[in-house]
Amino acid sequence: MFLQNAAATGPDPFTPSTARAPDASPSAVPLPSPTKSADASATRSVSGAAPGLYGGTQNVASCDVEQQVRFLAAEPAKNAAFASVLGISANEVPGYLRSLTPLQLRVDTRVTNHGFRDGAATTYQSVLQAGTAVLVDDRGVPRVRCACGNPLTPPVAQKSPKTTGAAWPGYQASQVVVVAPSVTVVNVFVVYDPSEGDWFSREPGDTGKKDKHTTAPTAPPSPSVSDSGSTSPVPSDSASTSTPSTPLSPASPESPVAPVSPASPDSPDSPPPPDSGSPPAPQSLPQTEGSTTDGTTADQSAPGGSPLSEDAPRPGSPAAPDAWAPDGGFPDAGGVAPDPQPVL
Repeated sequence: MFLQNAAATGPDPFTPSTARAPDASPSAVPLPSPTKSADASATRSVSGAAPGLYGGTQNVASCDVEQQVRFLAAEPAKNAAFASVLGISANEVPGYLRSLTPLQLRVDTRVTNHGFRDGAATTYQSVLQAGTAVLVDDRGVPRVRCACGNPLTPPVAQKSPKTTGAAWPGYQASQVVVVAPSVTVVNVFVVYDPSEGDWFSREPGDTGKKDKHTTAPTAPPSPSVSDSGSTSPVPSDSASTSTPSTPLSPASPESPVAPVSPASPDSPDSPPPPDSGSPPAPQSLPQTEGSTTDGTTADQSAPGGSPLSEDAPRPGSPAAPDAWAPDGGFPDAGGVAPDPQPVL
């Protein structure tokens, strides 16, 4: 599993970077620890519709979508490989990219990343650092990493994954999150602006032109946790029973959100070289509701997807905090995921 710094291009990029430099240094915020130790394979997932899951700057897109379209259009082989990863035709790529929403991760997030090498797409498991600029689909799932133009798909679970790449300050395997597709289409993203310490709403597919100031969300719940211990694939594009609109309490101006540990693939390509870049310092969020008495909650997945089991924390990584700080919050995953099905 490759640890990717927010600003680094990474191995085998599809395109040059289309990411806009963030106004504030990203900082991963730890999730609340369960009431008792979770299984080493437990994974926390968050609904893609959860308010505050993403950050950004009001009226400014985190990625240049039109530049991304031009880069791929200029290289038909890359465009075709990009389309094949996402299950669309090559001529659908421009429209698909324009349907996505440019945002920034507020949590360290597990994904399956894809590079381009020898005329074809490669596949590897990756953790993207909080602050990474991404393009998000209408279910709230990251689909493109803007620093390299790589297409993204849900991660693949595996027990005790080995990590490669340089970890940033505050990185904890137990605090990495998997984004589960929202049960319904997201009508508006509630976004935290770390540069202003304020909140705004962004419509799906908008590049910031229609952004509106909004009030901070309330009643922050905790993400769902799975203690299944299985190595079944991570939630894919399928429906879950969670409530997508559960709000998140406002985070402090310095604190972008952070979080949960997902799983990794059974047989990814050879791990790519480590990224570089200066990483941020962690902060914590408020204690939230949603955990069961045994310290876990139901895992979440998307339409037709499967539950995900968490990877074991990296040896020597610090334990998650016992409580959240009173100045932030984290989105809810809620609900119970359907039986696991393999990811194609």
